[in-house]
Amino acid sequence: MKTLIIAGHPDLNRSRISKAWNEMLKQQMDITVHVLSEAYPDRTINIPAEQALLERHDRLIFQYPLYWYSTPPILKQWFDEVLEYGWAFGPGGEHLKGKEIGIAISTVGTAASYQPGGYNLFTIRDIAKPVEALANYVGALYLPPFALHNANHVTDEEIAASSEAYLNHLKTVHNVKTPDLLTR
Repeated sequence: MKTLIIAGHPDLNRSRISKAWNEMLKQQMDITVHVLSEAYPDRTINIPAEQALLERHDRLIFQYPLYWYSTPPILKQWFDEVLEYGWAFGPGGEHLKGKEIGIAISTVGTAASYQPGGYNLFTIRDIAKPVEALANYVGALYLPPFALHNANHVTDEEIAASSEAYLNHLKTVHNVKTPDLLTR
């Protein structure tokens, strides 16, 4: 299975987690890492190129830091422009049908804060419902999310461990209704 990681971090120079994850993933044979901020520093997205890239992969993982309970702006722009009517949905829009879609995110909050009754009130799965709805709308299969919490306080060792856990997640995850898979 060919996996495409669509990395939506707006500034990899400031990210310890996304940078480490990308470096580890780039060493895998069946994984392509596509960093939106590097591909489109002026934020002018090449829609046909993006769509062709999606067609060459079976699994799409949107990787990003959680921004106000959502995706960073560049990833939202990518969704709006690339997943267009007649290509991703609507008449003739079956290019993502049957593919797998998932997320890998980092959060500043702790794992406990992303539970019912926690500080953020909701689980990561709940917060990521828009991506799950997107997957459903385009006929893709949604995968359980992967998350690393407490991003501002993780050690280099914890980031390395999360990189291995992320890779293991990609190798073993299937479209099933399970609780969030959390590394912290």
